[in-house]
Amino acid sequence: MGTSKSCVKKHKDRPEESNTDVESESWRGSRGQSNMEEFKVQTAKHPVENSSPMRPHSEQSKEHAAKRLSSASNGTSDGGAGAKTPVEITALEESFRKFAIHGDTRATGKEMHGKNWSKLCKDCGVIDGKNITLTDVDIVFSKVKNKSSRAITYSQFKEALAELARKRFKEKSSEDAAQEVYHMIEGKSPVISGVTRAVASPTVSRLTDTTKFTGSHKERFDETGRGKGKAGRVEMVDTSGYVPGYKHAGSYEKKVQGKPPQKPM
Repeated sequence: MGTSKSCVKKHKDRPEESNTDVESESWRGSRGQSNMEEFKVQTAKHPVENSSPMRPHSEQSKEHAAKRLSSASNGTSDGGAGAKTPVEITALEESFRKFAIHGDTRATGKEMHGKNWSKLCKDCGVIDGKNITLTDVDIVFSKVKNKSSRAITYSQFKEALAELARKRFKEKSSEDAAQEVYHMIEGKSPVISGVTRAVASPTVSRLTDTTKFTGSHKERFDETGRGKGKAGRVEMVDTSGYVPGYKHAGSYEKKVQGKPPQKPM
């Protein structure tokens, strides 16, 4: 009996303990809410300088991606020097890049080899054959490039053009002569020449002339030289009833169709 009474007392005490826990948790929640409200009031009264409201992580990542794309399109790096000033490509530099990558799939357009340099001067009319020759172009290229390099950069490219401009336009000043050469190159692209064309030789013409074919090869083509297809390769059985080569094949059917039907006797 004693043990049963103690069990009953323990069961009666449990709800009281749970109610106490609930009351304490509700008090803590109300206390925390009041503290948050008090913090908001204090921050509203005394704002911190250079402070910005907290934003979700997703919005921050989207903004960072947008900045990176804009910097990449402008040719600048995020956080680098001059990140706010986009890089503008001039018409002269664009032509430099077009000639620099001509004929080389691995070229980046930042450096130009001697072969493409000579092609640029030839295609753009810098070489006139009198004041400037191909030899002069090669000498200037060797003069401006680095000793251990076989290509020139854009700045060295402009230096080489200035050297050629002084020889091409002797009566003008250095700046005016350089501008004249720049105008000759701006907006130009490599000229693709020397495309292989088919040459009709007598041997090829004789082998492809169907009128001179004999034997079974002649049967594969008609009078115009067009192939007959399967009829020229496989012997087709004629079931029309006419002798092969008969000129008036099919004339009997036309005559029969044109006559009126005869009455039976």
